[in-house]
Amino acid sequence: MDIKIALAGNPNCGKTTLFNELTGSSQYVGNWPGVTVEKKEGRLKGHDNVIIQDLPGIYSLSPYTLEETVTRKYLINEKPDVILNIIDGTNLERNLYLTTQLIEVGLPVVIAINMMDLVNKNGDTINLQKLSAEIGAPVYPISALEGKGCLDVAEAAVKVAENHQVFKAPELPHVFRGSVEHALAHIEESISDKVDKNTLRWFAIKLFERDEQVLEDLKLPAGLTAHLEEHIKDCEAEMDDDAESIITNQRYEYIGSIIDACITKNRPKHALTMSDKIDQVVTNRFLGLPIFFAIMTLMYYISITTVGGWMTDWTNDVFFGEIVTDAANGMLESIAAPEWLSGLVVDGIIGGVGTVLGFVPQILLIFFFMSLLEDSGYMARVAFIMDRIFRQFGLSGKSFIPVLIGMGCGVPAIMAARTIEEERDRRMTILLATFIPCGAKAEIIGMITAVFFPNSVFMAPGMYFMGLAIIVLAGIALKKTYWFAGEPAPFVMELPAYHMPSIKGVLIHMWERARGFIIKAGMIIFPICVLLWFMQTYNFSFEMVEEMEESMLGVVGNSISWIFAPIGLGDWKATVASIAAFLAKEDAVGVLAMLAGAAEDAEEAQVMESLSKLMPPMAAFSYMILNLFDPPCLVAMATTYREMGSRKWGLFAIVFQAILGYSLAFVFYNLGSWYIGDVPFGLMQGIALFLVAVALYFIFRPAKPYVKPQESAHA
Repeated sequence: MDIKIALAGNPNCGKTTLFNELTGSSQYVGNWPGVTVEKKEGRLKGHDNVIIQDLPGIYSLSPYTLEETVTRKYLINEKPDVILNIIDGTNLERNLYLTTQLIEVGLPVVIAINMMDLVNKNGDTINLQKLSAEIGAPVYPISALEGKGCLDVAEAAVKVAENHQVFKAPELPHVFRGSVEHALAHIEESISDKVDKNTLRWFAIKLFERDEQVLEDLKLPAGLTAHLEEHIKDCEAEMDDDAESIITNQRYEYIGSIIDACITKNRPKHALTMSDKIDQVVTNRFLGLPIFFAIMTLMYYISITTVGGWMTDWTNDVFFGEIVTDAANGMLESIAAPEWLSGLVVDGIIGGVGTVLGFVPQILLIFFFMSLLEDSGYMARVAFIMDRIFRQFGLSGKSFIPVLIGMGCGVPAIMAARTIEEERDRRMTILLATFIPCGAKAEIIGMITAVFFPNSVFMAPGMYFMGLAIIVLAGIALKKTYWFAGEPAPFVMELPAYHMPSIKGVLIHMWERARGFIIKAGMIIFPICVLLWFMQTYNFSFEMVEEMEESMLGVVGNSISWIFAPIGLGDWKATVASIAAFLAKEDAVGVLAMLAGAAEDAEEAQVMESLSKLMPPMAAFSYMILNLFDPPCLVAMATTYREMGSRKWGLFAIVFQAILGYSLAFVFYNLGSWYIGDVPFGLMQGIALFLVAVALYFIFRPAKPYVKPQESAHA
């Protein structure tokens, strides 16, 4: 039978780095039973029968967030063979809080003290033997970043699992004392016949805390519940505090005694570390945002304008433009392929999919730099900076974490909103998180910038910051409505120490993100490009046409082009590309390139040049704005629909995003065209100014005092 090792730890403790070190390239993404929460699972190197399961990063097993609920349900119900608890050695006090809870679950626990390289660098000493004796679990030092001790602790976990086929819980550490311990012992005695003896202490603590989920699961008789409640209230009266706070305080008192006994600090208690000194600059109230802007501008400048642009030019012009096209033509000529097959391969597949894949170098560079920033610890500081800004406008800093995740893909960004406890803040985050450019949208930015604004250094990063601005402004407006009003949820996040990223880890993160994009190119873009090529080549009588406007695609495009004419996309080709992009943002580039390339003479291979002739720059800018702020791809829309919690809210989210995206494109196109002198001021410009005025009203109107629903009902 397979041995299952569950990795558990706080966010930013190095759990993912350790997982990649232990499993290599064998990891894959799956779903937890019953709930859609991303997990990673892989086989331990050299052990085909050992499965490493990466649980969501959590701070405790209290049911405050979905991750905490899912993790504890898995540990209590599924019962892995052993828990491998990863602890940040530079912040033991915070991390040991979860450790004490994991030990109470009644499963074998092995502890890995991570970041020992930083602990040693700081000159601190951790007495591992004494720590192990105090906690009651084996403790091993590791450095996941450097790969030191990782396999040793995994091997130790395997041995623990093999030696505990029939596991008997050891004596638990004495975390609680006095009347609290007396009350817990009484609860244990009262429920001993209702739960597994190994989990007896955990259930007793949760009943003491009045955990609603545990009360619902155990379904205790009313008389017994009332009897236990008397003991809990007696304890609360004696301690002059609520039950949950009593448990929390005694945990931290116990952890404090362990810290004093097992750790020797090299520096004075309040001395600044190197990370603290760096944070004084990068998180400064005045310098933090400009530094972030400069870093993102440099990232996009390298990824899209310079190095990424050169790589994309070579991929499009040489690789797909010459090597692949010549090879395809040679193969087709050798087999005497009919005209329709030549058109399908060269114009449909190479012209569409090839152009999309040509922008992969830019996407890879963006993901590479994002992984560098994340692994170094800087992006956690960005969340802290944005929390300070968000709170000034009544928004929760927790909303920024899904936004950061959304730079890779909108689907996990939407699901990451599950960490937000308040339903109104969670729904608002789902509405807004996909406005940040994801990998597919970054390709749109790259194409529009390279073709229509090649000399603009700030166009690409400007779109990123425009996404942030729209998120903030739309959030302000939504917060002033009845459905989203209220104080923002508190945001607590551990800032990890700065460290040099592991190149291996960075490359793994980069590839994980890019792989999804490339798979989409094959599974979504390819069939759509083939379908659109067929529709632009044949009419409704299934006859090949000379003029594309006579084709099925031309007829359909012309019939609905009036919808997109007010935003500069009234040409049927731009209309078709806009509809295709609605299905998958990756199609925004491929379909546009295919239609533009097909419009040129067959001997002309410069598809990028053809794109510039398809629409004027302001129309191209409108096309980019529309695709950045209208609903995301179909998969993300389906996720949004499900995560909003009801059909009404799901439809509201998609309609809201569609109206916002179209309105922004309308305003920018009409006012921009008037500003640069392409059109005189007229009705469309007047409507655009009216929309701006309406938006400003919703943003700056006074917010009504928020009254909680229950208070309102009582009144």
